Amino acid sequence: MKIRYSRISMPSQKLERQLAKQNPDEVLFNDVVSGSVAFAERKKGKELIEQIEAGNVTFISVASVCRLGRGLHDIINTCEYFNSKGVVLRVDNLGLESMVLGKVNPTFNLIISVMANVAQMERETLLERQKEGIAIAKAKGVYHGRVKGSTETDAEVLSKYKEVVKFLKMGKSLRDIVGRCGVSLGTVQKVKQVMNKKAELVNC
Repeated sequence: MKIRYSRISMPSQKLERQLAKQNPDEVLFNDVVSGSVAFAERKKGKELIEQIEAGNVTFISVASVCRLGRGLHDIINTCEYFNSKGVVLRVDNLGLESMVLGKVNPTFNLIISVMANVAQMERETLLERQKEGIAIAKAKGVYHGRVKGSTETDAEVLSKYKEVVKFLKMGKSLRDIVGRCGVSLGTVQKVKQVMNKKAELVNC
């Protein structure tokens, strides 16, 4: 079986660019999760690994290496895992495959190492810019982050995270909801606590 693995960070983002070079015989595995989440911890990442372990996957395509992750070690480990299972990985924007005639492609490994470093640096740069932006906004007195010690009412929490509420009612796991909704695990736990509290009040 041939797989096309795609990843977006938020549900509002589009997949079209990542699917531009999709072949008709490829089965789609699409994750909605931050690139900082390890490949093996993602919903579709886990499903893909299960298929590989079952011997059902021979070929995986990704639009770019950053779809696998944003951390150097995670990307390298994921690529090495594919190699160990004899699964060929193709990266579209590089035009390269991880294995040639059943043997590991050393050129691929070298370029992937460089690209993985770039992906990690991009993430670190983004986080640094966010911190700098917040610091500047605070200095100007225009930072609108949540005031320390402030709280939201239960109704505000449920209204703000309607999608989280919906998936909790459907019985989805907490980490699954994190990926689907692009929120933190702490947020999902908070919403669940509010829902549980309201349910207890109803049953009193």
